[in-house]
Amino acid sequence: MAENVSILNEKSSGYKIMGMSLTLFIVLTGIVTCASIMGVLPKGMIGAFPVMMILGAILNEIGNRLPIIKDYLGGGPIVVIFGAAALVTYGVIPEATKDIMYNFMKGEGFLSFYIAALITGSILGMDRKLLMRAAVRYLPVIIGGVVVSIGFAAIAGIVMGYGAKEAVLYVALPIMGGGMGAGAVPLSQIFGDALAVDPGTIMSKMVPALALGNAMAIVIAGLLNRLGKKMPNLSGEGKLMKNQVVVEEEVEVENKLDFNSMGTGLLLATTFFVLGKILAKFIPIHSYALMIISVALVKSFGLMPKKYEDGAAQWFKFVMANFTPALLVGIGVAYTDLNAVISAFSLTYIVLVFVTVSGSVVGAGLVGSLSGFYPIEAAITGGLCMANMGGTGDVAVLSSSKRMELMPFAQISSRLGGAFMLILATGILQIILG
Repeated sequence: MAENVSILNEKSSGYKIMGMSLTLFIVLTGIVTCASIMGVLPKGMIGAFPVMMILGAILNEIGNRLPIIKDYLGGGPIVVIFGAAALVTYGVIPEATKDIMYNFMKGEGFLSFYIAALITGSILGMDRKLLMRAAVRYLPVIIGGVVVSIGFAAIAGIVMGYGAKEAVLYVALPIMGGGMGAGAVPLSQIFGDALAVDPGTIMSKMVPALALGNAMAIVIAGLLNRLGKKMPNLSGEGKLMKNQVVVEEEVEVENKLDFNSMGTGLLLATTFFVLGKILAKFIPIHSYALMIISVALVKSFGLMPKKYEDGAAQWFKFVMANFTPALLVGIGVAYTDLNAVISAFSLTYIVLVFVTVSGSVVGAGLVGSLSGFYPIEAAITGGLCMANMGGTGDVAVLSSSKRMELMPFAQISSRLGGAFMLILATGILQIILG
């Protein structure tokens, strides 16, 4: 009887948000909102998590339903970041609540916690043979796209008076960095540490590049598909390698959810993060890059038992599925200066973004052709799937180019390519700073 009258009954609404009924979500939102207005929202993660998760879910839902934004500008993630930044900038969020989220992101290490799970789980969760094969044959294609895109951006920066260094650091690297969570977020931390600048200032310069780069990558993907129709010799119609009947795909076996295994994944992620900090004391490379190298070496040499790798992968998937919108809210609140973002837009900036994305296409296409790949497929996977916004960008780019069967290679670009960019960024900063 109670089940029929419950206001939280799942049958009360077919619409779900965060996996729950709209009725329950509204009740929870009301409680958190009242606590925020009354000034009794607890400090630390117990107060930050509910307000960030709820706000992230609402803004993400809006972004994924706005026609132009969801199709060309990255959808939910962009709206979450800019929406949260706007709510703070215009005083909609109470100051005490803003401080709780700000401290959770910067003072209590939520950002590092997320990055640790992302890097460890995504690399350990990959198929080992695919990882090795990618390093040998596919990685040069990614490198080709990155090198040419950076070169084009530097030249355009000089010609347009923007500056080569600024064009590379604040336009080319974030665009080619593998999206938001695995790219711009750790990049801003690396830049901030190396340049002694607030990461929030750097993030405000990077976010517009990410949004525009993602939009241009999707549009160019559609144009490459049309080019392939007119010039069949450049296209494999979905096949990446020449003289290949079927694209070899990564076979993923869905493992049974194991809570103890997820706990192991949590420990592995945080310990690899600590290992990166230790190595950074002896090696002049940022701890994020050293962490990536450490995880990749462990995976490549098969040093970690499979069940523990699965645990790291499960923990990564849990964190990504549940905490990503909350993290993006934190980025908007603590790392995004909305006024700086608005002032960054200009014709020069748009041209620099276009040149960078185009460079990724040219570089990946040329190197791919020399490596026995079809130029258009190589340009899409090794170029545009580096220039878009990670996983959601991969889906949009491959959908636009009508080549969804290339998703395994797009994932390599997003996973390994993003990790490679963090290492490359560290090296470039070392060169710039002498």
